[in-house]
Amino acid sequence: MPFRYRLQKILDFRIRKKEEQLLVVQKAQHAVYVAEENIRANNAEIQQTIENRKTADFRMMDYYDKYLHHLWDKADALEQERKRLQAILDEEKMKLVKLEQAVKVLEKHKEKQKEAYLEEEKAQELKQFSEIGVQRFFIQHREQEEDEEAELKKLLEEDEINMIGQENEHRIS
Repeated sequence: MPFRYRLQKILDFRIRKKEEQLLVVQKAQHAVYVAEENIRANNAEIQQTIENRKTADFRMMDYYDKYLHHLWDKADALEQERKRLQAILDEEKMKLVKLEQAVKVLEKHKEKQKEAYLEEEKAQELKQFSEIGVQRFFIQHREQEEDEEAELKKLLEEDEINMIGQENEHRIS
């Protein structure tokens, strides 16, 4: 009978949960990546605005200053958003680690159960071979006894024939 793990459904459930959590982690990583890209784009826009301000008309300086303040506020907001998303990512990674540990525990348990099963199968096989060996020994021993018995009968018959032959010779003589 092949090995059947009694907790296989639980193991499959945990593996499915781990894979689902992996997808959640990937989405969170993507969200952090998008937030970082938005920060880079905002920083590039700040740099571009600073460069443009250097060559702009002095009457536009107030607008450039207001726009730069807006971009810096946006940079702060984007950084806060990135930190929030990073915290979510870290939390999701911790959940993933716990789910991976739960899967590993069951996989180790499954391996131990399989090893125990194989050992038991091996012991049963050895017991069968031992029983077969004992049976074979008794069969061979019985055959030897039957052969010896047959030889003994044959010798007795030959002795009887010889005795009868000698008695007949004695009678004849």
